[in-house]
Amino acid sequence: MKNVILKQVTIIDAESKFHNQKMDITIENGKITSIDKTAKNAKNLEEVSLGNLHVSQGWFDSSVSLGEPGFEDRETIANGLNVAAKSGFTDVALQPNSYPILDNQSAISFVKNKSNGFATNLHPIGALTKNSEGEDLAELFDMKNAGAIAFGDYNKSMDKANIQKIALQYVQDFDGLVISFCQEKTLKGNGVMNEGIVSTKLGLKGIPAMAEEIDLIRNLSILEYTGGKMHVPTISTAKSVALIKEAKKKGLNVTCSVSVHHLTLNETVLEGFDSRYKVAPPLQTETNRKALLKGITDGTIDMITSDHNPIDIEHKKLEFDLAKNGTIGLEAAFGMLQNVLPTEVIIEKLTNGKTVFGLEKNKIEVGQKACLSLFNPNEKSTFTKENILSKSKNSAFLGQTLKGKVYGIYNNGKLEV
Repeated sequence: MKNVILKQVTIIDAESKFHNQKMDITIENGKITSIDKTAKNAKNLEEVSLGNLHVSQGWFDSSVSLGEPGFEDRETIANGLNVAAKSGFTDVALQPNSYPILDNQSAISFVKNKSNGFATNLHPIGALTKNSEGEDLAELFDMKNAGAIAFGDYNKSMDKANIQKIALQYVQDFDGLVISFCQEKTLKGNGVMNEGIVSTKLGLKGIPAMAEEIDLIRNLSILEYTGGKMHVPTISTAKSVALIKEAKKKGLNVTCSVSVHHLTLNETVLEGFDSRYKVAPPLQTETNRKALLKGITDGTIDMITSDHNPIDIEHKKLEFDLAKNGTIGLEAAFGMLQNVLPTEVIIEKLTNGKTVFGLEKNKIEVGQKACLSLFNPNEKSTFTKENILSKSKNSAFLGQTLKGKVYGIYNNGKLEV
């Protein structure tokens, strides 16, 4: 256990009485033991002083892919968790898209065991269907008992409406959460970017926005029929925001996330045919990007995710049509978001997801577990390859200006800065 005093930190925690105050925080045996204007260091604890240090509740990323098992060349659990810690995340939800797919109890136990002893907590998402093939439900209850926090097939929509219905009914027996990615496959076809003026100009096959919206309408209708809890990841269009807003007004138990890249980039970056910008769902029009930002500020969108997805160079640095979807996002997430949103809103959307996924939230108060993200909201820099800590280097944010610097985290009795 690392016992420390964080010196003269500005606390950003709307749930704490110390919100927006500059204090010393004493942490002993993993718990906050005092919050004072000036802490007395009677026990000769290590003092941590960092420039313009701010702390908040620990950040949670609801969608992270790490490759292991099976794709260790893309990323390992050990390195991925260290990247998350250096990027300010105390908790990450691990997508099941490894090889083999995380679709059973032993697979969930494997990744949980591999993540023991790190500062960042790993929370596995179990596949909703066997091998994520959309044919038969996976072992949901067994995976829940092994530590899975939700169930979904990463970046795959559910073709069979009846399986979607049965899943939402079944998980209610144990308060499970179904993740429903929305992109109707026949409308998507062979599309590789958003369908519109830019795709026409570039001569690339387009994916119409309604591929997402029609699937979302169907899934919300099923949710209304069955009840239960549904999370819609990485929505990307104005109409999707409106549909979620309407569903919430009806009282449906639905939440949604948006990715950092959809909030900070639009489809015009594709004009150089650079496959780093090929993601699922595809980058959208500027109008849709602005609607997503409005959805964040009006409370419709519950959380922001990096949707961190490492892809090896052999599958990414190809012709645009052939390249795999995905960008890494952990390292640049906070700095990119600060270009488009106020700090307090970002913190809210990076911590909200814990409640949705049934994880513990630790307020910054005496007696609470110390689960903290450490950052400076003001420093500016340019994101370069040297800033990439992941094994894969497929970042859509290279060359972008970042506002703010992440120092790291304090969690599980460990200081990672």
